[in-house]
Amino acid sequence: MRKLKITEHISLDGVIQHSADDGINESHFPYSDWTAPYRTPAGRDAVLAAYGERFDLLLGRRTYDIWSGFWPQAPNSPMADRLNNATKYVATHRPESLEWGPFEGLGVALGLVEAVRRIKSQPGPDLILSGSSTLTSSLLEHGLADELLLIVYPILLGKGKRLFAERTPGCSFGLVATQAFSSGVILSTYQFAGPLTAA
Repeated sequence: MRKLKITEHISLDGVIQHSADDGINESHFPYSDWTAPYRTPAGRDAVLAAYGERFDLLLGRRTYDIWSGFWPQAPNSPMADRLNNATKYVATHRPESLEWGPFEGLGVALGLVEAVRRIKSQPGPDLILSGSSTLTSSLLEHGLADELLLIVYPILLGKGKRLFAERTPGCSFGLVATQAFSSGVILSTYQFAGPLTAA
C-alpha cells in the first residue's frame, strides 16, 4: 500500500503560508517567501531525500494553482523534475480546468476520502501532500495520513494560514527521525500512531 506523507515548511508558531496571493489574508500577509534566508544545499538535499526519488502529489486546488504557475517554467533541478513528473491528484470542483499534468481530478468532502483510499490501495509511489492545509484535518480524521514531515524554521510570523485547523482531531505521532541544520531549521519526521484518547 502506498504511504501518504504530509510535508510542510512551518514557522515556530505553526504558520505555513508563504505568499500574499494564496487567497488567505491576501493583502495582510507581509512575509512572502520567508523561508528564503534559511535555504541551504544541505537542507535542500535532506528534503529531497525525505520526498524520495519518485512520488505522486495530493494537492488542494489552491496549492495546485500556485504551483502550476511556477514549477512547469522552473529551471531543471531534481526537485522541479520530480514535481513535474509526479501525478497530481487534485481536490477540485473544476477538473476540466486542470492543465499541469499528469493529473487526476478528485472530488471533495467524503468523495475525497474515498478517492484517497482508492489511490493508496493501488500500486505506485508514495503520495506527498504539501500545502493544501484544508485537506489535512480530513485525512487525519479518517486515518489516511501515514507520516508527517515538518521543516521547522526559527521564526515567528504572528499571522497567516496555519497547518492545523481548530477542528483537527486529536492524534498522536511517534518520532522517526530528526535533523538540525546550521541555519536553525529542524527537519523532523513523525509516524502516525493513532487517535488521541482522553486520560
